[in-house]
Amino acid sequence: MDLIDKLNEITQRVHKMKHNVATEEATKNAFVMPFLSALGYDVFNPMEVIPEFTADIGTKKGEKVDYCILKEGKPAIIIECKHWEETLDIHKSQLHRYFHVTDSRFAILTNGVLYRFFTDLDEANKMDSKPFFEFSLEKLNENIVNELKRFQNDHFNVDEIVNTANNLKYSIQIKELLASELKEPSEDFVKYLTWKVYDGKVTKKIYDQFASLVKVSVKQHLGELVNDRLKAALAKEEQENKEIMDEISETEDPENTIVTTEEEIEAYRIIQAILRKVIPLERIHIRDTKSYCGIILDNNNRKPICRLHFNGSKKYIGLFNEQKQEQRILLEKLEDIYQLSENLTDTVGHYGE
Repeated sequence: MDLIDKLNEITQRVHKMKHNVATEEATKNAFVMPFLSALGYDVFNPMEVIPEFTADIGTKKGEKVDYCILKEGKPAIIIECKHWEETLDIHKSQLHRYFHVTDSRFAILTNGVLYRFFTDLDEANKMDSKPFFEFSLEKLNENIVNELKRFQNDHFNVDEIVNTANNLKYSIQIKELLASELKEPSEDFVKYLTWKVYDGKVTKKIYDQFASLVKVSVKQHLGELVNDRLKAALAKEEQENKEIMDEISETEDPENTIVTTEEEIEAYRIIQAILRKVIPLERIHIRDTKSYCGIILDNNNRKPICRLHFNGSKKYIGLFNEQKQEQRILLEKLEDIYQLSENLTDTVGHYGE
């Protein structure tokens, strides 16, 4: 099961169970432990995850942080949990103290729904005041899932995460600033845009005029973006529905008019030879249709690897990007598929484990 599927299951648990989760301990059991398990950590193995990890501070003994994830026997991530209804802002100082006295490089503050990731970018061994990564299980998207993959047990690499954390931290702040400006343009923002498009002297009258124009233009632009995304999503859904209907039609076709050609089978074998280095052969399937011959992962139409368009006078292979958008490449000969090895392995990689 892919990471996104595991996280979606937890999100469903949150929606279904949260009003019956009355305590902090219940929050850990119902939401936080499944999250750690989704990242590949054995929450019942004290060599991987230690609950109630000792974080004594000076003369103050008996201080405990809720969880500590170990890597190579050393603390790597400490996690402080609160009840799902609690806001996290008031608990940051507590985690800050724990971070200072442990050897962990990362700290997570969570209420089981909202997760905030901290490190020490500003000053060594001192937890930053702002998280470098933050997300809510109730608002997952592809970018969030990709960042979380860095924290998976099998992929965890401290240096790699730290190298990307700085950019991620400022990216978050830029997005927040943009969101604020788009919601209510500031004076500086209005002036900046005015200077960009207006050649004359910016008087108060001109500024007031542009202040109104900026607000209207921003709303119109955002509306157009939303409409474009909706149209693209509807078009994608329509295409997927068409493919499903084609499959049903082909399955019910009493004359069984679909014929998988020798060339399609040979191309399938080439793709198997390329991908066997990264995934087991039994995960690669061929599914022929009237329009094209599909090569799919796990016999799942929603995991296309490529499509063979061999029915015309010219032969094309359709490759897919992360958004499952297809790009057709002309094949002079079947052996040209070997030149696309990196594209094919990248496509498989987008689907996770």
